[in-house]
Formats: sequence, structure tokens, C-alpha cells
Amino acid sequence: MPEDDRRTPVTIVTGFLGAGKTTLINHILKANHGKRVAIIENEFGEVGVDDGLVVETKEEIFEMNNGCICCTVRGDLIRILGKLLNRRERFDAIVIETTGLADPAPVAQTFFVDDELKEQLYLDAILTVADAKHLGSHLDEVKPEGVENESVEQVAFADKILLNKVDLVTPQEKLALVDKIRGINSRAAVIECVHARVDVGEVLGIRAFDLSVACEFDEEFLDVEGEHRHDETVTSVGIRVPGAMVVSELNTWLTSLLRTKGTDIFRSKGILRVAGSDERVVFQGVHMTMEMASSANGKVAGWKEGETRESRFIFIGRNLDREELTEGFRACVAPE
Repeated sequence: MPEDDRRTPVTIVTGFLGAGKTTLINHILKANHGKRVAIIENEFGEVGVDDGLVVETKEEIFEMNNGCICCTVRGDLIRILGKLLNRRERFDAIVIETTGLADPAPVAQTFFVDDELKEQLYLDAILTVADAKHLGSHLDEVKPEGVENESVEQVAFADKILLNKVDLVTPQEKLALVDKIRGINSRAAVIECVHARVDVGEVLGIRAFDLSVACEFDEEFLDVEGEHRHDETVTSVGIRVPGAMVVSELNTWLTSLLRTKGTDIFRSKGILRVAGSDERVVFQGVHMTMEMASSANGKVAGWKEGETRESRFIFIGRNLDREELTEGFRACVAPE
């Protein structure tokens, strides 16, 4: 690719649920790199939460939360990219954060099958954020016949793999996981990190994507009619309530829930309104691991001016019981 290429670079950030993709996006937005970056976010589920997890920024953030970016909303992605290209002011880079259940191949394919996009954009890199603690079990998961293992696809198509949360595993566990990753993708650089803190120069503007390598791995990479099937046992349950939460009761319920069913609850996250307080609480869970952060101690941003103060929560996992989860969450709402 010529060095005087004036097209805008596009980076795809992928990785399984809870790996740290939004944490990486926040790191990019806050870093002192001098680039004007547009962020396109995709959520899996009927209740959007990630918009409340991204830091306040002057950059522009576009959301798609009505389906998986690699399937039903690719048309939305093309339309958003078209709008960006028609703007008078230009971005230095575009970053697309996929849902944790996305196969990156169909997303990457978009930049080679649409003639208008090819003329003005180029795929700079596919970055896969890997959860050092949980990725191994997802790579080993046996899927039904014809259903893709998204974790394997995300590792296989990566140009760089950010091995995140290395502080949560032993050196032996880390080496075993790297060996497993190398068995799937031996060419991608593996960067170890904590809280997705990496040198932005190592992830943006790196010209790492190679179409010939992608086609070598997947001969049908450029086939727009190719079949793509998700595991239908994996669904989401979204809950939105106007009431405030009794955080102590919610914490007790979530602790019990994730201890008993966390194996099947891949990801849980929420933005919470707190009873009797102006604080804003953010909940993050990956399997049995969970944490809450509050605006009261400055760990997360407070409510924005004009923002609807409500509680939003989403669970993503296997064989979820919508009624049980909704009733359990609503039971922690403070009486009016």
C-alpha cells in the first residue's frame, strides 16, 4: 500500500464478551495521540449499556444495538460509514468495536466488497482483545455442527492480539494460553497488558491487515453470501427500570446469581441509579468475576446533564431465564 494513501484507516476491535474492548476504546479516546477518531459501537441485546461505559469525549460515537454487526446490521454499518465520508471535516481514524459475539471476517469483508468504501477507506488492522483468565475455556468450547466458535474466529483473524488481564493469571497459565493462541494464529503479535493499556501507536495506523493472509485462512472470505450461524443457545436479557436500586440488595443477589450460574452467564453489565443518592454506579461482570464502581469516589463519571436517570442492565449467556433474571433485578428496586 503506497505511503501517500489518503484513505482513512479503519480499525476493527474484536474479542469475546468481557475481554476489555470498551476499556481499550476508552484508553484510545483519552490517550494523547493528536488524532481525531470516530468510534462505531455495536452491542448485542435489546438494552444498550455500552454508551454509558464510554468516557466523555469530544470525539464522535455512533451506536448500533439492534443486532450483531457481522449479521443483521452490516447495512447500518455501511450507512454510518457513508455519513462519515460525506462530512466536510475528516477523521484521522475510524474504530469499530464489535459485539463480543461477532465473527470479525464479515465485518472486515465490508471494506473489500463495497466500491465506494474501498475508494475512501482501508482496513488498517483487526485487533483482538483477549481475556487471559477466560479465553482458554471459550476456545475449547465445542459448538453444535455448523455453528462457529466466535472466540476461535476472533483469534484466527487477528493482526494483533492484546492479551488483557494478565495480572489475573499465573505465568504458567499465561504461557499455556499463548501456546493455545499460537496454535490458531502464529503470525499475530501478542501484546500483554492490564486494563487494555497499550501504546496507541502499536494499535492505530499500523497497516497490519493483509487480504491475502485472510483469504489463505478462509477461502470464502470475500463471499458475501457465505453462511454465518451463531449459537442459538446464547441470548441476551435486557432490563430497564426507572426506579433507583438498593445497591446492597443488588450486590447480594448478583453475588449469589453469578456464583451459581456464572459459568453460563458470559457477560453482565449495567448503569445504576442509586436510592437516596445522586451517585451513578457502573456494574461489570465476566462469568463469576464482578465489580461495581461509583461516581461517589470518582471511579466513573457522574450523571450527564439532561441524562435520564434510570437503571439499565444486560445479561448475555447460555440458556438464560428471562423471567427469573428480570424478577430478581426488579426485587432490588427501592420502594417509591
